[in-house]
Amino acid sequence: MEAFEYLAKSCSEALAGITSSDREKLVSQILSGKRIFIFGVGRSGLVGQTFAIRLVQLGLHVYFVGDMTTPIIEKDDVLILISNTGNTMSVVKTAEIAQRLGTHIISITSDGKSNLAKKSDTVLLVCPKTDKEMSERAPLGTIFEDATLLFFDTLVPELMKKLGATETDMRNKHAIWV
Repeated sequence: MEAFEYLAKSCSEALAGITSSDREKLVSQILSGKRIFIFGVGRSGLVGQTFAIRLVQLGLHVYFVGDMTTPIIEKDDVLILISNTGNTMSVVKTAEIAQRLGTHIISITSDGKSNLAKKSDTVLLVCPKTDKEMSERAPLGTIFEDATLLFFDTLVPELMKKLGATETDMRNKHAIWV
């Protein structure tokens, strides 16, 4: 239980800089996009795919960048990029392409001065404290990834409310019911 408490406390601290105003703005940006594109690499990508699933279950048009069926991004779309360092080459390159097209870019990163942050219209900082204990208990970006997943999960009820969606509506779009 000690490990769980450490993770829960660390994730909460990492999200402390995101305000309710930031959350409301992000919800509005997600809902304002014609389509939503999400991208991250490795475990950050898995977190992004998890959020994409929830958005699909809410009835939104969502694509994960890199999937074979993902269409080309356009100006009226929203792009959510996830990178702890903000310097993951493929994520930054995706931002550069979207920036040229005029797509609204939202980045989730721990570094507000990173290459990704510089190319983004909206930057949300998930800032884990780095210390020896973290490297022993939650190595390789665990706190960033877990905190980002929790943050996205807390947006789902807000999106449900704005869309007038119920859990039943979401369940009807759940892959296991197909």
